[in-house]
Amino acid sequence: MTHPFRVIDTGIREGRANISFDQAMIDAHQQNLIPDSIRFLQFPPTALIGRHQDLSRELNLDHCHDNGIGIVRRITGGGAIYLDEGQLGWVLVFHRSTLGIASLTDLSREICVAAAAGLSRLGINACYRPRNDIEVDGRKISGTGGLFDGDTMLFQGTVLVDMNPQHMVAALNVPQAKLAKRALDSSVQRVVTLRELLGEQAPSLDEIKAALLAGFAENLGIEPVSGEVTLAEEEFAKQLFDEEIGTDEFVTEINHPEEDMLLCGTHSGAGGTVTSYVKLEGVNHDRVHSVLITGDFFVTPPRVILDLEAALKGVDTDNIEATIEKFFQDTCIDTLTVSPADFYASIESALQA
Repeated sequence: MTHPFRVIDTGIREGRANISFDQAMIDAHQQNLIPDSIRFLQFPPTALIGRHQDLSRELNLDHCHDNGIGIVRRITGGGAIYLDEGQLGWVLVFHRSTLGIASLTDLSREICVAAAAGLSRLGINACYRPRNDIEVDGRKISGTGGLFDGDTMLFQGTVLVDMNPQHMVAALNVPQAKLAKRALDSSVQRVVTLRELLGEQAPSLDEIKAALLAGFAENLGIEPVSGEVTLAEEEFAKQLFDEEIGTDEFVTEINHPEEDMLLCGTHSGAGGTVTSYVKLEGVNHDRVHSVLITGDFFVTPPRVILDLEAALKGVDTDNIEATIEKFFQDTCIDTLTVSPADFYASIESALQA
């Protein structure tokens, strides 16, 4: 059985407008205004951070401002990335029951395997590397991420077609620890483009789109059907841009938290890095006034982190671990790439600072 997916191409849009359109597709899909869909997109020079990341920690803001690079916060988790016209974005929006796969982890794997199969049609040996990359000979050619919003899933990825790696390095604050973990001298060595792999034989954007669609069709049972952007999507996207995603308040929602918080601790695990900023209160500074949790991990729904921060307010420091454990026992979570123990280790690191 095949599943028809509308295919649209929104071309190059300003970064915050692109992210607003992502959420607009989710909203329209939830209201049955659009069918399951695949979207292709491109960005002008843009630096994007994950939903839970600290803006100034992740981006070289002075360089971005001086060079006209857009600054955007995504609605999905994960790490900071740089995109421009040399990358092709793709997004799948569909009902969680469509493909018959329940968990985000399993869906992520199957979609990435399908995308890798599609890219391999272009003459490269692309393969999926957990938790969310597609690589060629150990070098990243595509990063991905996704979330559930109710019964609608959004899963997105990029293809590095052609890029000046120095532009990426200049826009992002790439942690040296992250590079050392993978035994690399620089982030330039971590990525590869179709242009570098195939030279003059590099495919056109239309050929790349066709290859990806073929990979999705063959491996996911999708039937791509050419379609059009709807008025509802455009209207939702404009409202989201004007009221939330396009605003500086949304982008700077997490920025320089150390200025307001007294303690900071970081813990890295297989599922990402968690950084916690902690402010204590009480005569003996033994009670949590507030906690801010940041990092490049994935959690769905994203509001889980806000709820966890709220649950920790007013908790005695001796009860932090038990409070975190109970929170995750009582909370419905679709996926979490880090464990409750990772959050506690990050907070404990802050308390020991």
